[in-house]
Amino acid sequence: MRNKFAVIWIWLCLLPLAFDFKGVEAASRTVDILLTVTSMGAACAILLIAPRFARRSRMRTLVTSLFLLTIFGSVATQLLQGNDAGNYARVILPFLLMLLGYFVGCRPWDAQRLEQIERAMIGSLIASIVFGVGFDMATSDGTGNMSMHVVPVTFLCLQGLLLHEFVFAQRIAKLAALLFLATIVVEIVCATPSLLVGTVLLIAYATWLAAPSIRPFFTAGLRAVAILTLLGAMAAATATFFPTVAQQFMQHMSFAKDVPAARDPVTIARLAEMKDQVDQTTSSTLSTMVGMGYGHDYRYSPSYLPDLAGMISEKDFYAIRIWAAGHDFWVYQFFAGGLLFGLALPLAVLWALWRGSMAYRAWRHRAPDAPHLSVLGRALFVLAALPATSIGGNPLGDRFSGVVFGVALGLVVASYARIAHVMQMRAAEAAGYEPPQRPPWFGTPPDIRPQDEPLPEILPANPSRAPGSLPAQ
Repeated sequence: MRNKFAVIWIWLCLLPLAFDFKGVEAASRTVDILLTVTSMGAACAILLIAPRFARRSRMRTLVTSLFLLTIFGSVATQLLQGNDAGNYARVILPFLLMLLGYFVGCRPWDAQRLEQIERAMIGSLIASIVFGVGFDMATSDGTGNMSMHVVPVTFLCLQGLLLHEFVFAQRIAKLAALLFLATIVVEIVCATPSLLVGTVLLIAYATWLAAPSIRPFFTAGLRAVAILTLLGAMAAATATFFPTVAQQFMQHMSFAKDVPAARDPVTIARLAEMKDQVDQTTSSTLSTMVGMGYGHDYRYSPSYLPDLAGMISEKDFYAIRIWAAGHDFWVYQFFAGGLLFGLALPLAVLWALWRGSMAYRAWRHRAPDAPHLSVLGRALFVLAALPATSIGGNPLGDRFSGVVFGVALGLVVASYARIAHVMQMRAAEAAGYEPPQRPPWFGTPPDIRPQDEPLPEILPANPSRAPGSLPAQ
């Protein structure tokens, strides 16, 4: 806990991969390896100095078990299916980084360490957006049009943190407000409707999270209306200053209005990809149970070939082979792990998000002074960005997003376990039970039990002792 290099390890764990974009063809493989090894090594160094929980938590046990089931299950599927080892290593790497990030965040850190972790996360998110947008502007063709692939996958994570500051912390600083407006401008200029939909979903999530009853619902609703009005004003201003962007959106609107949805090439490609993944997975009993494996080849389903007539030749259509993580997070997890291993991670994320959100709604109005409550709220918004981002693609196909979402999931699980224990203590004190005179271990409060009920042994195997003294027998 007093390691003087802990801050350096935290920044080295989160920051390097913020400058990693796999879509950049000119990127050096050596740089990618260096960034990944630095992040993983720093995460392992943090785990060596991290405190441990002294008490069990059902939520922590369930989420950890489901996560490990996904990772170890992928190894079993790889052995059964015999996929290319290099493709498997490339696709599974973001999930391994997410697992390391989860173990880093799911620790009983003290308030100072939590502040350092959150500060490093915010700094890395800002650096990722600045680097992505700056790189695209430097490599643009001079027309002012930004390509969609350089927008960071963790774009909505930063917006979620800013929304928490505006709605829950009620701190509207000038820098935070300008940063939020800048993210809206990037969404509009990059012409990414999926990100705009994700922003609206995060605003709706913030409104629901802030209103556990009818009375505060109107206040939270007014805040949401104000933010949506601001979004509309920013869209109108951007359309005025950037006419080309407005034309692109008008083309999308006219295209969606005049042409059937089945003729949209992007939609056809996504549907054809998912159809082939589902067909391969359900082709046999073995593949349905264990999946096809991470990095397994897939293509577009031939049933969608007539819809692409005139856009791609039949020869090129059947020549397509893709091994990277699919564009749909939920379908690809089923494709990679089947029923046994593919549903574990989505269930872990959704369960932690739902359980943490329901608890946060109740604790925020019943016990607003509970420790680590704000940490839980901010981590929930970052984790909520995962299903919101999955509208436009697979958020876990990127290495940086794997680290960020892993740390957020760990913070949600750890904060929930610690706050739930504090609430149990308060309930026990209200019932007349006195806490035993026993110091806490590793940042967790002591147990509250009746005097006639024996206490479980929760001390570590080698407790700390005074220098020069012999260990206890």
